[in-house]
Amino acid sequence: METSLYKPVKRFLEGLGFEAKGEICSCDVVALDQGEPAALVICELKLSFTLELLLQAVDRSAACDEVWLAVRASVRGRGRENDSRVKKLCRLCGFGLLSVFSSGRVEVLVEPVPWKPRHDSRRRSKIVAEHRKRRGDPASGGSTRAPIMTAYRQQALACAAAMAQSPARPRDLKPAAPDAPKILQNNVYGWFERVERGVYGLTDAGKAALVTWSADLPSRL
Repeated sequence: METSLYKPVKRFLEGLGFEAKGEICSCDVVALDQGEPAALVICELKLSFTLELLLQAVDRSAACDEVWLAVRASVRGRGRENDSRVKKLCRLCGFGLLSVFSSGRVEVLVEPVPWKPRHDSRRRSKIVAEHRKRRGDPASGGSTRAPIMTAYRQQALACAAAMAQSPARPRDLKPAAPDAPKILQNNVYGWFERVERGVYGLTDAGKAALVTWSADLPSRL
């Protein structure tokens, strides 16, 4: 039960200089320091990290200075509390996260401090470039089972469609597919083959792709 976490968490908070008490105004643990005005800390207890625990923390955050989430330490450290995504979520929300062991030891997994995510300019540029290169809106959001119609696949299909009747040179395909030279040389999907110096044709896989992706060929985009 959650009550098994109470005493270790109470000792932890009191070790930080707070006076902790249980079950105050629907909060599992409420702790105050001796300052004026007093710093108010609320800690919610759960046996494991759940959405309900997170929602409780969000609700409590407007009424206190810090929110801590305390969960029972999982066997061999394989619980959700050790998931890097959970820790990142707690940092994003500014919540502290505690892992409470059966021995009574409390481990701080995340400190309750405002988090400023590091800007990933490379990832941002990749997302923007893909959006701008993609022709139309060929993939429904939420798709997971079918291959995604990326800008790269669209250009590869444009190359394949242009070569359906006869082999071609990369530079002749650039009006339809600006990245044609790279696409033919890398041949990620195995659709192309070099038939002679500087000239490429379709493989059987390439011909099959024109049938499989017929609804997405350039003339239909």
